[in-house]
Amino acid sequence: MLLRITVFVMMSLGLLGFGTIAWLSMQPPAPAEAKEGAPPVVQQSTVLVAAHDLHAGALLKPDDIATVQVDRDKVPAGSSLDTSDNRSALVGSMVRRRVAGNDPLQLHDLLRPGDHGFLAAVLSAGTRAVTIGVDAITGSAGLIWPGDRVDVLLTHQIEDPNRPVGRRLAAETVLTNVRVIAIDQQLVQGAAPGASDIKPATTVTLEVTAAESERVSVAYRLGRLSLVVRAARTIEDGGQIARDAGTPGSQEPVRQGVTWASDVSPALMSDTAVKAAPSVVRIYRGGAEGQEYKF
Repeated sequence: MLLRITVFVMMSLGLLGFGTIAWLSMQPPAPAEAKEGAPPVVQQSTVLVAAHDLHAGALLKPDDIATVQVDRDKVPAGSSLDTSDNRSALVGSMVRRRVAGNDPLQLHDLLRPGDHGFLAAVLSAGTRAVTIGVDAITGSAGLIWPGDRVDVLLTHQIEDPNRPVGRRLAAETVLTNVRVIAIDQQLVQGAAPGASDIKPATTVTLEVTAAESERVSVAYRLGRLSLVVRAARTIEDGGQIARDAGTPGSQEPVRQGVTWASDVSPALMSDTAVKAAPSVVRIYRGGAEGQEYKF
């Protein structure tokens, strides 16, 4: 009897030991104690900064925004942390003063869309804001952003039956190198990679002079206006590449020329049919010199 009790107690102790070992193996490891004299772990935050130098008056685009890692206790006041909402809020904002590359994008240095006086502040001195209607084609398929510089083309039909068919449709440049300051009423537009819910722009607001605003008003009544996006970067002396600062008065002279339908399609040149070379016959009578007849 005593032997049975002893065996039972030993089995119970064995099962208890195995259970204890299994329970301990399932517990997370205890945090290692900091070694005496080791520096404390510093938490860091990701802050939104300028990807390159930004001039005063620039409108922020997605590629103007970069990120840097900053100690959490050293994040500058007014900076924005890297979140999708913060990025969306900054895109389209106007830079109040020059911001150097890798400097934090602080709220007091920016005027954001929706802020009071935003549109008036975006305009350069002496300029106006004029809005034109566009569609998916004339508005460059929604790929225009505020801050881009564009040319404005006019395509119009001339309703004159007495004109040659190749001279009834014409295209001409009415404005060059003007700045886009808004797309629709959102002041921010552009197709993000993979986005499927981007709606085509219906209006584009341009920064123009008083005289240019009159040209746009007349051109809008004449025919269809289209936007042609210009390069964002230009080659300057020394081979350096710099962003177009868009300083007032930098507009190029309007191209004085018209492209007619017959310039594009030779099939429309029937009004200027090329005459065939005349046939020539020389007739000799006796010993007299021959006489030519053309027909």
